[in-house]
Amino acid sequence: MEVLYGYGISSTLYLQMHYGHAQSWFTFVSTVADMRTFLLFFPIWFHLQTAVGVKLVWVAVVGDWLNLVLKWLMFGERPYWWVKETVYYGNLTVPQINQFPMTCETGPGSPSGHTMGAAGVYYAMITSLLPNLQGCDHLKRWCLHGLLWALFWGVQVYVSLSRVFIAAHFPHQVIAGVVSGIAVAKAFNRVSWIYSASLKNYVHTILCLVFIALGPYALLDAPSIDPYWSLMKAQKWCNQPEWVHLDTTPFAGLLRNTRALFGLGLSLHLPIQGDLEKNKSCGNRTIYRLTQSATLPLLSLLDSFRPPTSTHALFYALSFCKSAAVPLTTIRFVPYCVSTLANVYHRMKIL
Repeated sequence: MEVLYGYGISSTLYLQMHYGHAQSWFTFVSTVADMRTFLLFFPIWFHLQTAVGVKLVWVAVVGDWLNLVLKWLMFGERPYWWVKETVYYGNLTVPQINQFPMTCETGPGSPSGHTMGAAGVYYAMITSLLPNLQGCDHLKRWCLHGLLWALFWGVQVYVSLSRVFIAAHFPHQVIAGVVSGIAVAKAFNRVSWIYSASLKNYVHTILCLVFIALGPYALLDAPSIDPYWSLMKAQKWCNQPEWVHLDTTPFAGLLRNTRALFGLGLSLHLPIQGDLEKNKSCGNRTIYRLTQSATLPLLSLLDSFRPPTSTHALFYALSFCKSAAVPLTTIRFVPYCVSTLANVYHRMKIL
C-alpha cells in the first residue's frame, strides 16, 4: 500500500509542478463538485421532470452515505498528511507538496466523496436524458449520445484531477469514487418505489441509514481505535488551522444526508399540493417553471450561510435545518408564494 501511496504523491507533485498555472481552475472544479452544489440541480429537474429530481436527491444522499461508511471501514490516508508521516522515502528527500484551502478535509480519504458524488449525480442525469432522444434520427441520436457521455467523462476527469492536484486524494481513491458513484446511480435506475414512498418510508429509511452508519463507528470505538483519528491528523498537518472545517467531518456528512432526505419526504407530503397543482395546470406552465427557477438564487443565498462552529451541537442543529430547507424551499415555499400571488392577481383582474 505504501508503494501505491508513493505513486500517488508523485502524481500530485507532477500536477502541481507542470500545471500550477491552473490552480484557480482546479480549485473551482473542486468547489462546484461539492455535494452541496449538486443539490442545486434538484430544483431545475424537479420542475422539469419530478421523478428525476426525486431520484437525484436519493442518489446524492445514498451515495454520500455509502461514501461515509466506506471511509470509516477503509481507513484511507490523505496525501497531505501521509507524506508528513511516512517512512516510505527513508533517507531520500521527502517531496514537498502544496496545500490549498480545500486540501485539509478531515475525514478518511477512500473513496473520494467528490468524485463519487459527481459520478453518481451526473450519471443519473445523463441516463435520464437519453430516453428523450429516442425520437431523433439515428445520426443525430448517435451524436447527442456521444456528446452527453463525453460531457460525463470530461467532468469525471477534471474532478479527479482537481482532487489529486490539491493533495486531498490519491489517484486510486478518486477512481474508486467514480466507480462507486456510477454503481449507486445504476442501482437507482432500477428502483421505482422511491417515487411513491410515503413519509413513513422516508423516516424509516433515514433511521436505517443512521443506524447502519453508526455500526462502523461502534466497531472503531470498541477496540479503542479513535474514530476521530483523521480529524486529529488534519489538525496536526494542515498548514493553516482555519482550513480545517467542521463540515467535512464524518458526522457532518451523516447529518447532511439525513436532513436532505427528511426535507424531501416532508415536502412531498405536506397537504397543500392540490392548490399548487391546480395553478400549475391552469396557468402558463412555461412561466410557472421559469418562476420556479428563481429558487436557485434563494438556494445560493441559503448555501452561503455558514453555521457557527464554536458550539458543535448548535452547528449540527443549524446544519440539519439548512439542508432540510433545500427541498422545502424548492417544493413548497416558492411554489406556495407563486400560487398565492397568482390567486391575488386573478382576483384583481376579476375586479
